[in-house]
Amino acid sequence: MFRPQAIAVLPPMASQYDSAREDIQEVLSVALNRTANIEHVVSPENVTDIFQASKEAFDALVFYFSRLEMTGQSDKDSAVKLGKALNVDSFLVVRVNSWEYMRKEGDNVGRVGLSLRLVDATTGTTVWKARHERSKSYMFYRPNLKDIAKELAAEMISAMPPQAKH
Repeated sequence: MFRPQAIAVLPPMASQYDSAREDIQEVLSVALNRTANIEHVVSPENVTDIFQASKEAFDALVFYFSRLEMTGQSDKDSAVKLGKALNVDSFLVVRVNSWEYMRKEGDNVGRVGLSLRLVDATTGTTVWKARHERSKSYMFYRPNLKDIAKELAAEMISAMPPQAKH
């Protein structure tokens, strides 16, 4: 049974929605602190500080992301390096798939979509992954995309191992 003690949310992978990166990292960290059965969640600020302070950690992140993009697989060596640099036994890889206002079937909607991948930083194994989207329709007042993201993140994190004891 995978029971991580400490987790970090990596900066979201590059996508066309880069403007949402900080919001998503923060929203996911808060959701992990609230709902996950994990003792320690490294704050997004600390994650950023570690990558800015350590070239080795940053290079491991870049290599990890490029390998993931090319092969769809988690690279064990760079995953272990990331885990050590961040002092965690797991991390969350995030991609923002949508973060936008649009028209859908005649309605105005705010839409947020995320892909999450939980990685065991001691083995580089992907333990869990999910892709989900949430839309909220509106007439006059646009919903805040960050609020939609909070609902989506809480829902996704609640399905992530380790499950809460009932």
